[in-house]
Formats: sequence, C-alpha cells, structure tokens
Amino acid sequence: MAGPGHAGPAGRTRRDAIERWLLMLGAFLVLAAGIGLRGPTPSDEPRFALVAQQMVASGNWLIPHRGTDWYADKPPAFMAMQALSYKLSGDWWIAFLLPSLLFSLGTLWLVYDLGRRLWGHRAGMGAALGLLCTVQFVFQAKRGQIDPTVTFFLTLANYGLLRHLLLGPDRSAFWLGCFAAGLGVITKGVGVLAVLMFLPWLYARSLPWEHLAATDRRYGTWLGGGAAFALAMALWLVPLLWYVHQHDSAEARAYLDDIFFNQTMHRYVHPWNSFQPPWFYLEVIFTSWLPLSLALPGLLPAWRTRLRERDARYLLPLAWSVLVIVFFSLTRAKRDVYIMPALPLLALCAGPFLHDILQRRWAQWTALVFLLLLALPVLVLGLQGLWFPTAWTTRFAAARQLGEQSASFWLMFVVLGAWILLCIAGLRLRRAGAALLASLAGLWLLWGLWAAPMLARASSPKPLAQRVEQWVGPDGELALVAWKEELPPVFTRRPVDFGFVTPWHQQLANAIRWQEQAPRTRWVLILSDVMAPCVDRDASIDAGVTSGRNWRLYRLDAVAAACRGGVVPEGAVEDWGGVDRRR
Repeated sequence: MAGPGHAGPAGRTRRDAIERWLLMLGAFLVLAAGIGLRGPTPSDEPRFALVAQQMVASGNWLIPHRGTDWYADKPPAFMAMQALSYKLSGDWWIAFLLPSLLFSLGTLWLVYDLGRRLWGHRAGMGAALGLLCTVQFVFQAKRGQIDPTVTFFLTLANYGLLRHLLLGPDRSAFWLGCFAAGLGVITKGVGVLAVLMFLPWLYARSLPWEHLAATDRRYGTWLGGGAAFALAMALWLVPLLWYVHQHDSAEARAYLDDIFFNQTMHRYVHPWNSFQPPWFYLEVIFTSWLPLSLALPGLLPAWRTRLRERDARYLLPLAWSVLVIVFFSLTRAKRDVYIMPALPLLALCAGPFLHDILQRRWAQWTALVFLLLLALPVLVLGLQGLWFPTAWTTRFAAARQLGEQSASFWLMFVVLGAWILLCIAGLRLRRAGAALLASLAGLWLLWGLWAAPMLARASSPKPLAQRVEQWVGPDGELALVAWKEELPPVFTRRPVDFGFVTPWHQQLANAIRWQEQAPRTRWVLILSDVMAPCVDRDASIDAGVTSGRNWRLYRLDAVAAACRGGVVPEGAVEDWGGVDRRR
C-alpha cells in the first residue's frame, strides 16, 4: 500500500493519463489556433493549395498540375491529403492547413510514447514539451507546407525501428516503421533516410552496447520490412506507371524523368537554388530550434555520459539525427526545414534530462533572459509603432501592405510583450520552465489568431482579383502571364494560363495569339515588369500591387503591331524570367 502523501500505481497511472491528455489538448489548442482564419500565403502554401484545388476540380489525383503544367517538384501525396481534407471539411482555408495540424499532433504523440517506453512517463512528457516549445516545429505546424507531414512519416518510421531494435523484437512495429518510411518516400523522397538508423545499430551490435533488443534472426522479419517499404511506395508508383503507360507522351516521360531523377539525385548533387555555407545548419539549430537549443549546455554532458556508458537508447536516435544533418550539409542547397525530421529524435533524447536541467540556476536564468530578450524589443517596437512611428516601422508596415491595420498589428506586439513580462513576474525564477511554456503558448496563440490572419489579409491578392473581375465582366475571358501561384485560386472564374515554368516571353506570345481569336472579350493580366516592348503601358489598366509586384490588365488593342501574331522577342534572360524558378 502506498504511504501517506504517495500515490500508488493506480494513482500514478491515472495522473499520467491526465497529464498525457492535457498535453495533447494544450498542443491542439496552440497548433490549431487560427486554422480557418486565413488563406495560403507565399512562398510554398499557394503552390500546394493550387495543386490540391486542381486535383479536386479535375478529379485527377495521381498527376498533379500547376496550371496547365504537370507538377513534378514533389510527389502528389501531400496535395492529395489537402484535397481529401477539403472533401471532408468543405473549406479550403481549413483544408490546406489540416494535414500539417494532424501530422504535427501525431509527431508529438509518437515522441511522447517512445520516450515513455524507453525511460518513463516524465521523460516522455519532457520530450514532447521540449518539441512543442521549439520555434521551427510550431511555426511549420501552423503552415500549409509539406515538411510536417514528412517529419511525421520519418518519426513514425524511427518509432517502429527503435521499438524493434531497442525494445523488441517487435515485428509489427518494425513493419510499421518500414511502411512509414515508404510513405515518406512518396511524400517527399527523403523517407529513405530512415534506413540510416541501421548504421548506428550495426555499430552498437558489434561492441556490444547496453539496452539493445535481442537480434531477430528470422528472415521473415527482414523480408517483411522490405515488403512493407515497397508496398507503401507501390501505392503511388504502380498507378503512376500504369497511367503513363496508358497515356504515353513526351510530357509524361519528361514528368517521370523530372520527379525520379532531376528532383532527387540531380537536385542533391547539382542544386539550382537555396545555396548556403556548410555551417548553415548550426545557425538553424541555435536559432530555429530555440528554446530547446538553450538546454544544450546541460544536454551535451548528459548525452556524453550516456554514450560512454554505451547506452544504445541514446546512441541510435542521436546518431541518426547527426547523420541527417550531415547528409543535408553535404549539398550546397540548404533550407532550414530540410533537417526538421531530426528535431523530434533530438527532443526525444532531451526528454529524460529537461526537468532536472530546469532545476539548475543557470538554466532558469537562461530561460528568463531569453524571455526578456523576446519581450522587451517586442514591447518597445509595439509602443513605437503605435505612438512614435519611425521610418523603419513605417517601411515595415508598408512592405506588408498593412495600411489601416498597422495600428492593430503594433497593438499585438504590445500585448505579446506585456504577456511575457506578466509571465516572468508571476512565475519568477523558480518556475522559469512554466514561464517559458506560458509565454510561448501566448506567442503562438496571438500569432495564429491575430498576426497571421492580419498579414494574410493585408497581402491577399483577392482585392486585385475583384477589381479585375469587374473590368473583365461576366462575359469576358481572362488569361495570366508571368503569374504567381496565389493568383488563380482567388478568381471566381478559372483563368487561362500558358504554363508556369514556360519562359515569360513564350507565355506572352501564346497570350497574344489567344487574344487574337476574340480580341473584344479576352483580357490578359500580366506582371508589369515583362510588358515591354510588346504591351503599351498607357493602353493597359493598373490592376494594383500584390506580393510586392505590380500587375496590369490589357486587351489586344494594347499590343504593339510588331508583336501581333505572337512575334515576341526573347530578349535578355533576366528580363523574361528565364532563370530556373523550380523549387
């Protein structure tokens, strides 16, 4: 029987269950705040949302399209999930964010559950809370981008592999992990990185290390894992290859070459954008992984001790995370989200130590100083923007097209700064961890419910689209040249396009020939920078500015005689969008 003041096993189990569900409820409130209050915003969100909308409109969920182009940058899985979310919700503002929300919650649950199985409930809670506090994880969870989905599949793959290799043998978990890795492949291609887990496992087996599961020597287990991996990929590859075989064309073959080779191996070895130095990911770790990265002075010695003790529970996830970071550091193209799949396993390994670290005076002061460095500039900027505007605050608001909303935006800064200071004053040094949690929860709630919808409204192309619709009229037709992905979804009609990656001078040539077929009713919305020398600026209509670009609307009578028939000079590359705009 438990002694006075001590909960027995049943009491601890009940308390653990309550804490577990409170964790998930709190995570849901923080991550879901703002869903349905804004539309897609650049850079990646409009592209994926556009592809998903075209899936629903066309009924073709296998071959994604961006306008008239086959979209080969990514497999269709994520966009299909957005399309399915629309079928379930009936609202695109919910649908484009719903997969990120659900998969981020799934990642949190996997991190907690694996931490609980390896070290206990408190370690699992610490790991999940550490992940939930991290800037990159929460920011991406509130974006309609592919990375939270990829992170979930890789975390699920590692969850299954680690349950088998550390806590097993567990054939079902192993097969689940292999299947998830295959789903990661057909989502973004990097799901194959899950197999890197076998490198530290083979090393640990050779010494041997502690806490390794007994080796499963049944060939059926390993063959089943390979079959599960292949089955997941076959869910997309088999229908795709059948479709291309039935609809063989140069465009279909180019799509296969692009998505299988150009966007994977060739892009890794010979990238065309996002160039960064080799140490770029160190900057990401110390900035985007705040505030978890602030615990590294306490975590690194603890991890070193466990590795010296040959504890494989730390070796496998830590080594896998390092291998992923190294893998993406070896290519010249680097984006902060590339290494996001490594974050859940680092948070997992931090879980057993975070509670004790936060009891140390240096960690408490570090947390409070971090919050002060966040609160004071935000508060000062907010007060300055409201009552003492400077040239910088004016330019900041103008660049984001805030207009009359600028006062509300700066007020949000004041509220955030005041909230953080209130958390510091109320919880103080001894409860610095609680102050950190409360402050960040307030930050993300304000971001989701206030800032993000406001910024999205301010930069939305919808007012431009409404003006264009009035000029074109109900019987007119509209085409886009040098268009951006956020434009097509905001029109009530479906605009004609002449490709997205097609060079702009070719788009303009095709648009002129299209207009010549019905010059009185056909209009073109064009990026103003690419009008000359074919379109007379004075004969066109200023449609306005969106995404920092000016757009003009014109009919055929604004086209120069020399360009009629689609005779458009190619001009200089920089003048005609000839740079490779693939992402």
